[in-house]
Amino acid sequence: MNHADYVDLLRPAITGGVWADLGSGRGAFTLALAALLGPGATIYSMDRDATALAEQTHAMQAQFPRIDLHTLVADFRQPNRQVPVLDGIVMANSLHFHRDWQRVVRHVCGWLRPGGAFVLVEYDIDQGNYWVPYPLSYVKWATVAPQCGLLDTQRIGRKPTRDGRGFYSALSRKPGAVESRK
Repeated sequence: MNHADYVDLLRPAITGGVWADLGSGRGAFTLALAALLGPGATIYSMDRDATALAEQTHAMQAQFPRIDLHTLVADFRQPNRQVPVLDGIVMANSLHFHRDWQRVVRHVCGWLRPGGAFVLVEYDIDQGNYWVPYPLSYVKWATVAPQCGLLDTQRIGRKPTRDGRGFYSALSRKPGAVESRK
């Protein structure tokens, strides 16, 4: 996949505000968020790999210098006082490393404002492997999301992979009024 593919997977969900990319790695989806949010946007990018975040910072400065990027070397499964109330969260290929999806999603959604967007990008498979130990197909996610307290789950994108299974992106909402940020 390339930058345009990452942007396409997120495009239907991105409406502005303050966003976080959790488990962001080198920042493929952080850069896609930046492209969609535009100059002046604020993005919190969290990963446990400081080297990957440093690479991401350099790429962001080169491609989107007017984005307010906050990199956090941290585990998104843990409380973090540096994360503000968010308008949206992207978790792209990071949830499948954790067996306890519901607990993880409930925890990170604590950072979302009422009506905030939760965007999941995952492989559309159910059989685990070395690289994707706890996969979460769209069909499975559609049943897990309400158990995590999320509403209105819908598939918003799909990209094929060489093995034919592909990636999907899904948008869910935290319950509550959808308000514009002031």
